[in-house]
Amino acid sequence: MSTTPTQESVTVRTFSQRFSATRRGARLARRLAVHQLDQWGHPYGTPASDAVALVVAELAANAVLHGRVAGRDFELRLHHRDGTVRIELSDTHPAHPELPAHDPTAEGGRGLLLIDAVATRWGTSLRGGPGKTVWAECETEGPDL
Repeated sequence: MSTTPTQESVTVRTFSQRFSATRRGARLARRLAVHQLDQWGHPYGTPASDAVALVVAELAANAVLHGRVAGRDFELRLHHRDGTVRIELSDTHPAHPELPAHDPTAEGGRGLLLIDAVATRWGTSLRGGPGKTVWAECETEGPDL
C-alpha cells in the first residue's frame, strides 16, 4: 500500500508596479507598498509595515537620486511568503550600491545602513535588460512583530 505525500499549502502574494524616477514616484512607491501590506494583513503602523516602508523609501530614493537614467522608470516588486516580505527595486543604472564606510560627519549616505539594520538580509542582482535589482527581505512574523 502506497501513501501519497501531503503537501503544505503555501500562499505567495505579489505586487508589481512601475514608477517615474522622480521624488513623487518614490513617495508613491512607499505609500502603495504600505497600502499593499495592509491588504495582506499587516496594518499601518505595525513593525512589519514600518520596516517595509523604510526599506521601500530608501531604495526608491536611491533609484531616483543615484540610479536614474533619463526617460526610464523604476519598478517595485513585493513578494509575501511564509512570514517574509521580499522587496525588489529595479532601475536601469548599472552601478550596484555598497555599504558606505562609517563617517559620522557625512551629511548623507546612511540609507543602506538603515536597510542593513532593518532588513533580515539584502543584496543586489542583475536583471533582464539594463541595470540592476536591489532587494531586501523583512520579517512579518516573530516575537517582536
